[in-house]
Amino acid sequence: MNAVQRFFRRYIFSTIGIVLLFFGVNLVLIVGILLLGSASGSDISFSVEEFSDHLSFQNGAWKIEDSELQLLEENRAWAMLLNDNGTVAWEYDLPQTLPRHYTAADVASFSRWYLEGYPVKIWSRTDGGLLVIGFQPGTWVKYYYALEWPYITVLLGGSIAFFLINLILVVFLMLRNTRKVEKAMTPILQGIQDLTHGKAQHLDENGELAEINAGLNRAAAYMHQKDNTRAEWIRGVSHDIRTPLSMVLGYASELEDDALLPQEARKQAGIIRRESEKMKRLIDDLNLTTKLEYALQPVHRKEVDWVELNRQTISEFLNNGLDGRYEITFTETQPGRAIHFMGDAGLLQRMLENLIRNCITHNPQGCTITLSVGEENGCALCVISDDGVGIAPDRLEALNGGDAIDSSQNSDEKAEHGLGLKLVAQIVKAHRGTISFAGSIPHGLTVKIVLPLLSPVL
Repeated sequence: MNAVQRFFRRYIFSTIGIVLLFFGVNLVLIVGILLLGSASGSDISFSVEEFSDHLSFQNGAWKIEDSELQLLEENRAWAMLLNDNGTVAWEYDLPQTLPRHYTAADVASFSRWYLEGYPVKIWSRTDGGLLVIGFQPGTWVKYYYALEWPYITVLLGGSIAFFLINLILVVFLMLRNTRKVEKAMTPILQGIQDLTHGKAQHLDENGELAEINAGLNRAAAYMHQKDNTRAEWIRGVSHDIRTPLSMVLGYASELEDDALLPQEARKQAGIIRRESEKMKRLIDDLNLTTKLEYALQPVHRKEVDWVELNRQTISEFLNNGLDGRYEITFTETQPGRAIHFMGDAGLLQRMLENLIRNCITHNPQGCTITLSVGEENGCALCVISDDGVGIAPDRLEALNGGDAIDSSQNSDEKAEHGLGLKLVAQIVKAHRGTISFAGSIPHGLTVKIVLPLLSPVL
């Protein structure tokens, strides 16, 4: 799953989460409203049954405890007790407007609703009496519904079905719209991702987002044209400067070897030759790294003897007159073991030369360079280390992060451009390998290159 797919998957899951959060918040609000409504009522619980238990007939008269009468007063309520005939046998604070006798029909009427505007609660006593507690109008609301059970079943089932259908419909519409957005945006996001990797992908300039697609196509065409112009310019400069630079090298070498010239003049000619050789290597590196960056340099894969290639590279440095301040040692982690794989021998040798030359360039006081080759876990290894001045931690981190740096060592005017290490990284990448940098113990720099013996299918 690429980054574009992960983006839309997160978008879909976040949409579902928003829907669930919406219903969850509404559920919490409903429960909160119900709790708030119940809390807004009277804090005093009034039980008609308990009140009736405290009302008793003693010594020819009805008696009630003072605490129960106080409870009536706190609730601004009145009370009456009807006997079997419907006549008021006992009362407390009963309004004068209410009758003192009730028929069975009257009792049946006010027991469910109101008694002349007063909401009432009733309790049937064991002695056959009926206790009635009345409250002030507006303190209670009484409703009575009588519904058939099949209707209740349909009503409950329909409510649940209504909720589920709405939930499924909302989720479906959101996913449908998300899918439409994903279908329209995926080519655009993929095109942007390809542009970041230097790849141009032509997008279909139709639909609602045709203007964005057209803009990306124009940007890709501009980048392609710009890259081609840059590559052509570098190739042209490299070609035009090669001939005069060869003449400078040739004449400088003749002057350096001319015994008739003063020693100082021959020394200056040698400086010109060495600096010209450095310029030639820089131009070659610039030309090669440009070709690799814009895929203009084909990788000619042939069978490579890895051990022999490393040994030949070191031999060329030694045969070309290595400065006495430097010493190169060569080791094999598995002596006598042949290591072969498909690769471009020319590019790989250029990679090794740049790494060894990097050790020499950044250690003018001299150092010992160790090159070790071997095989591990189906990969060819090469470790080049030195015991020189080492490298700053921030630059080491930049190298391992693949960031471009002005120099692999210092930042003064004599610092190297860092193009050699960039070219090394490009050659390693062209062979589907990895490169890592680390500090040597006690000081210096170690470079580890890992190349797969079996090239993956491209």
